[in-house]
This record gives sequence, C-alpha cells and structure tokens, in this order.
Amino acid sequence: MGAVGLGCMPMSWAYSTSQQRGDRSVRTVHAALDAGVQLLDTADMYGPFTNELLIGRALRGRRSEAFLATKCGLLVGDQHVVANGRPGYVRRACDASLRRLQTDVIDLYQLHRADPEVPVEETWGAMADLVTAGKVRALGLSAVGARAGRGPAARMHDGTIRQLERVQQVFPVSAVQAELSVWSPQALEDLLPWCSARGVGVLAAMPLGSGYLTGTLTPGQGFEPDDARARHPRFTAEMMAANQPVVAGLRRIAERHGATPAQVALAWVLGQGPYVVPVPGAKQERWAVENAGAAQLVLTEGDLAEIAGLPRARGSWD
Repeated sequence: MGAVGLGCMPMSWAYSTSQQRGDRSVRTVHAALDAGVQLLDTADMYGPFTNELLIGRALRGRRSEAFLATKCGLLVGDQHVVANGRPGYVRRACDASLRRLQTDVIDLYQLHRADPEVPVEETWGAMADLVTAGKVRALGLSAVGARAGRGPAARMHDGTIRQLERVQQVFPVSAVQAELSVWSPQALEDLLPWCSARGVGVLAAMPLGSGYLTGTLTPGQGFEPDDARARHPRFTAEMMAANQPVVAGLRRIAERHGATPAQVALAWVLGQGPYVVPVPGAKQERWAVENAGAAQLVLTEGDLAEIAGLPRARGSWD
C-alpha cells in the first residue's frame, strides 16, 4: 500500500481565511510527519509566499523527514494570476523558494502553469539547470493543459500530454500533478496510462473533492467569499445536494471497515497504481492524521465495484 501526502495550500490560500492559523498549521505538519506522511506539497503563489514561509518554519529540525515539493511559474497580482516562464524568472523564483523554505534543496520542483509567451522547452531547460546546480532534485509538471485547446473529441488531459512529450525531450519528468478523485476520475482515461508507461509519478490533487467527499459539508452551508468553493459549480447548494449519493456510497463502505468516507476516497486513489500519491489538503491535525490512516485501508473487489457504480458527479454545467 502506498502513502498519503499533505497538500499545504489550504493552510494559507484559497480556503476559509478565517480558519487559517499559523501555529495550528505548524502542528498539523508535525502531526502529519508523525503519522508517516513524507510528501509536503506547496507553491510560491500560495499566499503568495506565505505558505512556503509556513512550511519552512514547520520543517525546522525536521527537514530530513519530508519530501518537499513546491512550484513556480505563476505570479499573483491584484485580482488576477499570470504565468511567467522566462528562464531568468525561474532561477530567481527557485532561489526565493529555497530561502523561504529554509532548505538548500527542493526535492520536486514543479511548473505550475506554462507561459503562453515562452516555449515550454525554454522554461523546462531553466528548471533542468537547477537540477544540475544541485538546487533541485527532480522536476514535475502540473496539469497545465487540462482544459486548453479541447475540441469536441478531445480528452481532458490531451494538452497536458502534449506538453509532457515536449519537455521529456529536454529533461525527464519525474511527476505530474492533476486532479484525481472518486468524483473526478478523468485522469484515469489518458494521463495515468501515459505516466504509468514511463514510470512517472502522479500526485493526485484534490483527492477529497475539495472536502466534499469527506461527508462533513452540508448542502447550502455557504462558504466565505474568498473560499474558492464559493465560485465552484459543484458547490452550489443544488449540486451539493444532487451529489449526496456519492458521499452516501462512500459512507456505506466506510462503515463496513470502521473507517471514514475520506479514508475510503483516499484508499480508492491509492489503489489506482503504485505511482499514485494522493495529496489531500488539511488545516487541522486530526484531518491530517485521519488522511494518513487511509494508507492502511484495503478496499475489497466488492468495495471497488460499489464505488464504480456510484452516480457520476454533477456540476451546474450538467
């Protein structure tokens, strides 16, 4: 059975600002490490910058226990985000991340989004130079083309795969980060087979459906204005209610195992292959520890068939 990572973004970005607490987040990172979590995933844009500062603080004296992943390539402005893939910027961004993270090497440096104004090969070449310089150990790519250039017959990750094939000619891709969960399984169709055939790891982002698959959210509960879910089409009151059968199915399986719906959802992701690592976000110690426990849950063939038979998740576009 594989391991569960920790997505650090919710600690200081995109989710419920009023619930973000620096000291509590440090305790959450420590609790995750104590529970066997190794992979910590952050990015310079989260905050911006504050998430890396937080992780650097949390890892004082414990850096050797973590596989540290961060990202570059996006700049946060006033009400907008822009990509910057210029080689000079990539080098400066890496140095800044190293300072904030209080480390001399980043285990996995990921391109958050490709810059449409810069050939991705140039950006990737600059990132490869960081490996040569000993500042970075491996390179990864977020699903930069997941919704780009999709025609009627295009699959969700066709654009990502095209970019992966381009950058692979420059320097090996060690990991790809993309959304993968019980209610967003599209990566299984094309991206996961591509990665598995090449020994490329998959970091499964949002494996708990941004919290929905935990069963702790109530339809119509509302979200803080700066919470990304307040604008997400699957988090309208109508769609949250319509998707309750998905959570109910996970809860039935969880009860049979003495587990939680979140652990079942994570165990499903872990079961998709040895190269897949779910990276659920967490702001509190108890959730980080609970998520880590999913690595001990083994789903039966019957469980998997029941999950496969759950209704397709709906969004307001359906």
